[in-house]
Amino acid sequence: MQEVSRSGADELRLDALIADLWWRVRLINTDILEEEARAGVFDPVQPTYPLLAANLRARRDNLVATIGVLEQRARSVSEAA
Repeated sequence: MQEVSRSGADELRLDALIADLWWRVRLINTDILEEEARAGVFDPVQPTYPLLAANLRARRDNLVATIGVLEQRARSVSEAA
């Protein structure tokens, strides 16, 4: 068996976490679209925009920001290896 270095294992875990978070972002995007379609309001600045869609947008934006930080960390781990 081939031994995986500590940094290699960390890089694999980060890659898996990033991929999982992108999958969740896609799910949330689908949920946002469904909620907007259900309400018939697609513009977040409209006062009748669904609260659930607004909350999902905030959650998605936080995940995307987290992914950005993790991708930077993954780059630094791979450069250190």
